[in-house]
Amino acid sequence: MSTRENMLELTHHHANGHRSESIRMNTGDAVTQTFGADVFNERVMRQRLPKDVFKQLQRTIKHAEPLDHELADIVAAAMKDWAIEHGATHYTHWFQPLTGTTAEKHDAFLVPDGTGGALSEFSGSALVQGEPDASSFPSGGLRATFEARGYTAWDPTSPVFLNRAGGGVTLCIPTAFVSWTGVALDHKTPLLRSMDAISEQAMRILKIFGTDQGVTRVMCTAGAEQEYFLIDQRYYFERPDLLACDRTLFGAKPPKHQQLEDHYFGSIPQRVIAFMVESERELYRLGVPVKTRHNEVAPGQFELAPIFETANLACDHQMIVMETLKKVANRHGLQCILHEKPFAGINGSGKHLNWSMSTDTGVNLLDPRDDTHTNMQFLVCLCAVIRAVDLHGDLLRASVASANNDHRLGANEAPPAIMSIFLGDMLTDIIEQIESGSPKSTMKGGKLDLGARTLPQLPRHTGDRNRTSPFAFTGNKFEFRAVGSSQSVAWPATVLNTIVAESLDYLATQLEKAIGSNPTEAKLQAAVKSLLQKTVKQHKRVIFNGDGYDQAWHNEAEKKRKLPNLRNSVDALPVLTDKKNIELFKKYGVLNKVETESREHIYIEKYNKQVLIEAETASLMARTLVLPAAIRQQTEIAESVAATKAAGGDVKSLKAELDEFTDLVSQLRTKIAKLDKSIDTEIPDEHKKSRHLHDNVLGAMGELRSVVDQLETRVSQDLWPLPGYREMLSIR
Repeated sequence: MSTRENMLELTHHHANGHRSESIRMNTGDAVTQTFGADVFNERVMRQRLPKDVFKQLQRTIKHAEPLDHELADIVAAAMKDWAIEHGATHYTHWFQPLTGTTAEKHDAFLVPDGTGGALSEFSGSALVQGEPDASSFPSGGLRATFEARGYTAWDPTSPVFLNRAGGGVTLCIPTAFVSWTGVALDHKTPLLRSMDAISEQAMRILKIFGTDQGVTRVMCTAGAEQEYFLIDQRYYFERPDLLACDRTLFGAKPPKHQQLEDHYFGSIPQRVIAFMVESERELYRLGVPVKTRHNEVAPGQFELAPIFETANLACDHQMIVMETLKKVANRHGLQCILHEKPFAGINGSGKHLNWSMSTDTGVNLLDPRDDTHTNMQFLVCLCAVIRAVDLHGDLLRASVASANNDHRLGANEAPPAIMSIFLGDMLTDIIEQIESGSPKSTMKGGKLDLGARTLPQLPRHTGDRNRTSPFAFTGNKFEFRAVGSSQSVAWPATVLNTIVAESLDYLATQLEKAIGSNPTEAKLQAAVKSLLQKTVKQHKRVIFNGDGYDQAWHNEAEKKRKLPNLRNSVDALPVLTDKKNIELFKKYGVLNKVETESREHIYIEKYNKQVLIEAETASLMARTLVLPAAIRQQTEIAESVAATKAAGGDVKSLKAELDEFTDLVSQLRTKIAKLDKSIDTEIPDEHKKSRHLHDNVLGAMGELRSVVDQLETRVSQDLWPLPGYREMLSIR
């Protein structure tokens, strides 16, 4: 066996550098031996495919060249043999419909041979195209119930992998999902289109600066940090709200939660570390490059973070991460909760989307380098992002809108709903220099002396970080912090790609006009200086480095800077179908008009359904669990009053307690009735229904919760029917 075969090679676009690097790890290590073992990756393809087929397929994967369908049969045969050797009996087209989860239909490799036996079969056509039923997935009016035909199309840029579950092995083929008419019914198709759009416009920028030599494509790179909660599974099954809604609809705040700030980055509990280790091993087998794990702020809350990858692959891997966390948690008697706000009064969970642009030769276009003020290409790309967020902040906000995220976004542990950009001291200084004329210097970070001889001097960054910013520059990438923890990152990434593509298009057009057909260095420098200054002056209102939670900032953002503040999903989602947004998606071939309209319809309808499920669950729990417990407690107090009175004792304090408790029980009945009445309101129009649900039903749920949470602190523990926060947030 050659030296090369004894090593695993991974290529990723790292967050800490501008070059694409190969990570070589010795396969003598037990963990590295399994990395990518269940993935039909480049290493496996090189071994199993004819040389010319391998090269053609790699050109499709790496340079977005059209796929040669004549290769499909050869590739399919190699995939089938590899999968069967690893124990696979079935294959599936794995896709991401607009439900926010993944979907799959399994088919066996074995088919009857006509003589009483069976043979394995997997053709190129079966690899390239599948046909799941499209009628029951959300389509936003794109398909009627009787119009069932839909197609899945193989995405060769995302590696095929094996799913081991239930004692079986299934070959999973990442695919796009479209209807019989060709409209996109999934998250992957528009994401791939948006990646093509940003590549085309970014290549124009590279050509202007003469840095396009050897570059065939600019890729969006991404890495999504995943926050999640773990609770003991027995408590999960005792909570109807967690089962139905993935969040607690009732729950009194315990005496100790996160006040002492002792959970954040604390020692990871043994039971949790065992879960993390097994999750990471499963993810390593699937080629998912997870790197970081730690305790998060709230008790029972944790985080996992990956290494940067091409955006499409990162989005697929993110879906695998969520599925794996849930699956492995069950084996440890735990339940993984991905909801943005499963517990009131403590921190919720987000999914920070780290985003950048990189050439296929490994150059990160958002790496400022040492002398940033001289890096004109970087400054153009930076200003493109600033302009994009300023012009399309409403659309970016809408991309993370959901009933779940409304409970978190804008609260004191999550970025506000106002889309602003944090640049840090160094870049802000350069932006100010650009506005006033020409940038002449780059702020340096220097060294940090810790005052002890045994401690090293640390290199100091040129600026601090800002956890209150929804969109922050963090060294050589932007971190979109407003994405929800249960959300697919594909849709926010699609929107981000599209709005930046539009700004790159605008800036490239202006520069091309300015330098003309006979460009010179002097012309280019003058054109860039003028355009950057104009862009900064027009769009600097979106830059804010201060405290995003401060009410003074909210007032300034809305009144002085005129930035949109779409506080909830009911306000945010309708902007998807604003004329400018429909035209934006259409211009860059990401979504046509009906595809855009369908998404608004789907997301509003999902909001309505989620709120109604929660409201009906709250009413049912209050009526059948909480009220009976409260009545039993009321009866016990009344019996105590009667017994004390019969014994000749003083019942004044007991009578007062009974009166107070009786009033709470009466309030409970009233609040249940109010919620039921608000639920029963019939409103056929989905937009009007969402407004009613937000303004009335959520308010009634809040009032009911307030009474229930008071009762939880008054009812005897042996009578209270639900596990409390104190139990659920402590993993033992």
